[in-house]
Order: sequence, then C-alpha cells, then structure tokens
Amino acid sequence: MAKIRIHNMMFYGFHGVYEYEREQGQKFYVDIEVETKDDRMADTDELKDGVDPAAVYDIVKDITENKRYQMLGALAAHMGDRLLAKYPHFKSVTAKVRKPSVPISGPIDYVEVEVVRTQQ
Repeated sequence: MAKIRIHNMMFYGFHGVYEYEREQGQKFYVDIEVETKDDRMADTDELKDGVDPAAVYDIVKDITENKRYQMLGALAAHMGDRLLAKYPHFKSVTAKVRKPSVPISGPIDYVEVEVVRTQQ
C-alpha cells in the first residue's frame, strides 16, 4: 500500500449554509490523501497502478468550482466518492476542506472538515 498526499490546493467555490455564501463565493483550500490497495505502483512503475496528481487535482477542482454544497462535509465526501469510483485500485481517500471566511462571531483562522471514504 502507498499513500499519496496533495496539500493546500486552492479553489474558488460557492459553498455555505447562507445564501450570500453560495452567491458571492470564496476561496477553499483542500488536502487529499489517497491510499492504494497494494504496492503495485512501486513494482510496475505504471501510472495506471498509481496516482496521477494532475488527474486528482482536476476532479477536486471540478467538484469544488462547479457544484454547490451547504455543508463542507458533503463537499469533502463527494470528492472521496468520485475519486474512489474512478480509480478502483484506491483503498481510501481522505479529503480535508478548509474555509477561511465563516460566519462565526469571533477570530478564527478557518474551519476544516475531514472526511475519509473507503472502497467497499
């Protein structure tokens, strides 16, 4: 098994509980961790047996920029589900989504949600 991580991808999306959040949008930061089912990528050195970071980025970008969610957990879960559906050799996907501008009446850096999805 291998783990591959892509950290701090930045996208502009329209997610949030409040209507103004889904209309105005903001930046979202995403980390993805993929765990493969085996070590085949190390043995074959073939991209089809490993993880193509550019392809993962494109999928996460599409979900973040072209769909709208109220809850960050739903956004993160959809990322994991879509990656697992596309790549059967992935064992699990962990998606972390950070939202720096949230309607909380106090100083914070960001809110982060982490969702782990596993292959059935």
